[in-house]
Amino acid sequence: MESTSTHVISITNGEENIAPRKNNKTKTFHFSISFPPVFSRLRENKIHFSLFSIGSNLRNKQKKDTKRIIHSIKVGISLVLISLLYLLEPLYELVGENAIWAIMTVVVTFEFSAGATLGKGLNRGMGTVLGGGLGIMAAVLAQKLGGVVANPIIIGASVFFFGTIATYFRLFPSVKKRYDYGVMILILTFNLVVVSGVRTEDQKVWEIARDRLLTIVMGFVVCISVSLLVFPLWASDELHDSIVTRFQGLAHSLQVCLEEYVKFGTEKENKPAANFTICKSLLDSKSKDELLANFAKWEPWHGKFGFFYPWEKYLKMGEVLGELAAIILAVGGCLQDSTTPMALASASELESCEAIGSGIVWTLRELGDSMKQMRKCEAESHISAKLKAARAELLVISTSKIAAIENMDALALTSFVFLLKKVVDKVEELTKEVEQVGDIAGFRAHSTL
Repeated sequence: MESTSTHVISITNGEENIAPRKNNKTKTFHFSISFPPVFSRLRENKIHFSLFSIGSNLRNKQKKDTKRIIHSIKVGISLVLISLLYLLEPLYELVGENAIWAIMTVVVTFEFSAGATLGKGLNRGMGTVLGGGLGIMAAVLAQKLGGVVANPIIIGASVFFFGTIATYFRLFPSVKKRYDYGVMILILTFNLVVVSGVRTEDQKVWEIARDRLLTIVMGFVVCISVSLLVFPLWASDELHDSIVTRFQGLAHSLQVCLEEYVKFGTEKENKPAANFTICKSLLDSKSKDELLANFAKWEPWHGKFGFFYPWEKYLKMGEVLGELAAIILAVGGCLQDSTTPMALASASELESCEAIGSGIVWTLRELGDSMKQMRKCEAESHISAKLKAARAELLVISTSKIAAIENMDALALTSFVFLLKKVVDKVEELTKEVEQVGDIAGFRAHSTL
């Protein structure tokens, strides 16, 4: 039997060809697919995917538990080392009761990742130096200019002025993101130094500021040394691995969703309930990404990450991945809300949707692999052509269906095709972001692997 018209969409890499289905009532679409038939393969390997997912979750849980244990041990080591200022007589004679400031520095500064510890320690150091310097100047000025009555007035006015100004700047988003703790320490140190100057002489104020700064530096050195030298935990690694995992997780979620519903349309099985846990978890991941990126910017050159690494691009990728997760959730909702959405599609349209879905899944995994291995994805020569072909095919399907909407199920199918097109658009945006990261970060070319 022959069809009245034929539309040919070619997507090749020379690996395999899928023969077309022909139908005398509908248009026939011929495909030469460059990626493996992942949906058909999934039908035969559901147990394998389930076991792989369970094993991956167990490995992630064990990895997190190990990191928690390492962090706890490192905090204990730091507290023991800084307590030597009290335990050893020569050290205690050097710092005296000011050793308590070193212990406080360790307790409040030591964070889970090296970047967080370094950022918080530097903030504490800068806040202490600036606050102490300003406090000394204000205390000396009050003692020189004021008497018994004017001295408290000048100090009170300086406390009000600096506290107000510092708090105002602390509310700016750019300052709050990276220097909030430093500004808070500046306010605290300034008040402690300037108020103590009311009851002490000029020389005593200098000694108080100097001793407190010295002990804070001691605590900071202990924190940084242990954090960087004893099994360092990097925020940059966590952010990088998190982004890579999202590519693979969204690819698997979309694969399962489309495969199940294509099979529902062809085999008339009971409608399954696809699992969208991964997609839902990505909807509120922006705050965590921003926190990790902020910590990563403080970290020194280590491993595969250098100075001025494009962490802002990672945040952009995280936003696009979150938007893609929302669209995938909408695709699942669109299919679940109708009774037999895929049954309304012709065999050629089912074949088209399956092929397009396979292409999107393959692209997401390819992008995730390129990020994981830190190599260029060669978007122009491989991925972009496939996405353009998928968009053209979806345009053909949606055009034919818009004119044939007769009931809610047909409308659901049309909405499904539209959402699938939005998925393609987001994947194309992701491709551009990955390509830009590769250029800025200097990823190695694919041919060097």
